[in-house]
Amino acid sequence: MSLPTQFSGVTVHTKANVYFDGKVISHTVLMPDGAKKTLGLIYPGSYHFGTGAPERMEIVAGASTVTLDGQTEKKDYAAGTHFDVAGNSGFTIEVKSGIAEYICSFL
Repeated sequence: MSLPTQFSGVTVHTKANVYFDGKVISHTVLMPDGAKKTLGLIYPGSYHFGTGAPERMEIVAGASTVTLDGQTEKKDYAAGTHFDVAGNSGFTIEVKSGIAEYICSFL
């Protein structure tokens, strides 16, 4: 899978989405076709997120370990990989060191 390195012709919200005292930060990007994405950073720690709509999380840089709600298995995701989360569900993401960068697409 090849991750995008840039998005053209988009609208970016300048106000950041700040979670967990600034340890997870993203910006909302609206694509020309109306699709919504967020681009963000996750600092070391473990964080749980709930989902409304289904999401695809693409890891752009760094690494993370993810446990989907309702599962006990932890899976590692490095740069260039992705995982999908069902709507009305959630996931716990852990970054052990460094910073994980991601693109979240709302499906």
